Amino acid sequence: MHISRRALFLSNLSSNWKALQQKIQHSQANGEKTSGIKRVREHDERPPKQEHVNDAVEKQRTIARKRRKMGSFSSKLSATMPDPAADTNSLHAFAREHSLDAVEVAAAYGSLSSTTSLHHAKDSINAGLSPSAVPGRYLALDCEMVGTGPPPHNDSLLARVSIVNFLGEQVYDSYVVPQAGVEVADYRTHVSGIQRKHLRPGYARPFKQVQQDVAAILDGRILVGHALKNDLSVLMLNHPPRDIRDTARYAGFRELSMGKTPALRKLAKEVLGLEIQTGEHSSVEDARAAMLLFKREKAGFEQECQKRYGRSVPRSLATKERAAQLAAAAVERDGADEEFDEELDENEEEAPDGENGSAVTMVKSRRKKKQKKRTKR
Repeated sequence: MHISRRALFLSNLSSNWKALQQKIQHSQANGEKTSGIKRVREHDERPPKQEHVNDAVEKQRTIARKRRKMGSFSSKLSATMPDPAADTNSLHAFAREHSLDAVEVAAAYGSLSSTTSLHHAKDSINAGLSPSAVPGRYLALDCEMVGTGPPPHNDSLLARVSIVNFLGEQVYDSYVVPQAGVEVADYRTHVSGIQRKHLRPGYARPFKQVQQDVAAILDGRILVGHALKNDLSVLMLNHPPRDIRDTARYAGFRELSMGKTPALRKLAKEVLGLEIQTGEHSSVEDARAAMLLFKREKAGFEQECQKRYGRSVPRSLATKERAAQLAAAAVERDGADEEFDEELDENEEEAPDGENGSAVTMVKSRRKKKQKKRTKR
């Protein structure tokens, strides 16, 4: 006699299980819905997550995510955005209202239009030092250069200098007359935008004057720019390394180019969403782009600088402390001089006539030396 496995299994069930089965069958026959019984998994049947074996692939994915995040901006605010040519106060008011910073506002203009939004209505080409713009602590510098030397004219010669402040306002802009004895062999107009007429004497400023102006403006300030080594080289100027913030050397931006030196145009596009250098370059707009990049990662720049050079004392505070030290030292010297004078007087009074004459002569000579020192101070 053959007994099926199912029948044998049912025969071994308890009475309670049989009663439950009968109840379920009765409910199904009457069309009643039964509550589903979840199947308990003996083990996790989901396939395990695959670990990233290739770190380079994962790094590429991370960089791609950063690019999408940094270059994105919602266009929902486009209807309420002020005119790009509006004054700085209007832009700042709009940024505060929508909890944005100036960089995000600038990025919004870049994402809503294919043309660059780095042009300001107040810009004045070749105006020299601006009478209204305040330099402030941070300044961005950019230079345009022309070619000289033997073919293929790879040597660079300064042709234009532009400086903007932290708010992007033009602080200085000037064309530069070539130095005496140096001939321009290639104006590089398609890139630099420089033409022969821009460098003529009487319109452009002499190199020495521009060099002195720039040195005076940058003195004691933080210098921002892209590949500043080239700009300072053609200006024949130096700047303290700890006061330089170079967007071409910042580690956070170099990641976007796999450790290589990134182009300013590429950074402006991927980080700010702005189109620059589509044709002839503008040193004013390039300086603004560098300042916007710095403002976007200002905390990272300062942390990197502090790690490399240590914590710096603000110039204003250092100046006040130094002035206080000098004042205290001067008071101390004056007090010592007064005590010495009193001592000399006492010695002269105590020395009798004809006695100890050499000592009195020595005292008088020391007094003359002291008087000379006071006169020099």
